[in-house]
Amino acid sequence: MLLIFLGFLVLIVGFNASRYSEGFARWRGGLLLLGAVLLLLGVASSTVVQVGVGQVGVQTLFGKVENRVLQPGLSVVNPLVNVTRFDTRTQNYTMSAVRAEGQQTGDDAIRVLSADGLEVVIDLTVLYHVVPGQAPKILSTIGEDYQDKIVRAIARTRIRDNAVYYDAVALYSTRREEFQTRILAAIEKDFSSNGLQLDQLLIRNIQLPESVKRSIESKISAEQDAQKMQFVVQKEKQEAERKRVEAQGIADYQRIVNTELSDKLLQYESIKAQQAIATSPNAKVIIMGKGSPQVLIGDK
Repeated sequence: MLLIFLGFLVLIVGFNASRYSEGFARWRGGLLLLGAVLLLLGVASSTVVQVGVGQVGVQTLFGKVENRVLQPGLSVVNPLVNVTRFDTRTQNYTMSAVRAEGQQTGDDAIRVLSADGLEVVIDLTVLYHVVPGQAPKILSTIGEDYQDKIVRAIARTRIRDNAVYYDAVALYSTRREEFQTRILAAIEKDFSSNGLQLDQLLIRNIQLPESVKRSIESKISAEQDAQKMQFVVQKEKQEAERKRVEAQGIADYQRIVNTELSDKLLQYESIKAQQAIATSPNAKVIIMGKGSPQVLIGDK
């Protein structure tokens, strides 16, 4: 538009050059040529619009939004239209209690009341994209700040609306996935009616009140102690069973020995021992008498 304005200005000066002075009138032809060139360049640049990768263009003429969506690449348009570009790639909007982690400065986490009346703090990330064919509708009904008006507002509202059906501890542990599925379905429906597509909903963190956290930690500690004690008792039972089996084995051995042991067996074992002593290279003295022989073994 600037080139068109300059072209018109130079043409006007050229057409009226003779009115200023005779010297200036000699430049009349050059001024007219320059003005025509600027005008043509301005018209050409205004009729060709480039839309980047992952974007679509929406045309506005005198405040009216055109339904034709410009696809990525070069497009020929009316030089009077204004083209607004929308990013159709996946975008994320994060609401977090950690500073500088989300789109808003400072603590932007979602604070909700659970079914048991406790305040729970939720960090959330919304992944979404603009539906290309719905870009004109977004521009005409919402505007370019759809992220604040739709993404942020709807996500926070639906989180609060659905959190009241769950206890704080259930949100934190057993029913967290169910809660995420429920709010995903609710937000997806609202996004669809506003020209957006919800790709994914990520509950990044759920922070419970300090009193609830201490209660959970105490419960976990008690459960760990109970499991430890159960292990000790089981180990002691196994040790007692081992000792019982060992004692039973010793008793069985003694019973067998007492049953099988006799005078003839003892005499036989004594003879075997005497034979072993007699064949040994050591000097020995054998004292014969009543009972078993007495054997003295020495070097001399």
